[in-house]
Amino acid sequence: MKHLGKTSIISTEPNEIILDAVDNPHLLSHYLVRFTCPEFTSLCLVTEQPDFAHIIIDYVPDRKIVESKSIKLYLMSYRNYKTFHEGCATRIGMDIIHAIDPKWLRVTAMFYPRGGIPLDVFAVWGKVPNDVLVPELPTLPYRGR
Repeated sequence: MKHLGKTSIISTEPNEIILDAVDNPHLLSHYLVRFTCPEFTSLCLVTEQPDFAHIIIDYVPDRKIVESKSIKLYLMSYRNYKTFHEGCATRIGMDIIHAIDPKWLRVTAMFYPRGGIPLDVFAVWGKVPNDVLVPELPTLPYRGR
């Protein structure tokens, strides 16, 4: 593992961060893992202004799980990264798929409004196994979030 138990530097580029994959300790069980990042930031690709979002990553592991310190460092690496909202959600999902190849994955990116319009992106890969509980998302109508 690259990060766990070691001093890590926060990267300014998601390409430089490695998502550490560890063996799933419960291969015979279906279960859901949820990471919630209520203070995600990235930069607008055009204006370079900061964009703020609440990111929720839900996945059902297969043979590997994502080590939590590495996902925190990975998400922080977007802080000075220029991209559109849709690019954040889909890139996060594709990087997780590349790292662990889960049975099912959903990345929810609820961006705070700029110009009075909030933008939410829901990116999903695969099908949820029948015996897995997927909690509802906290998507309330816009009230200044």
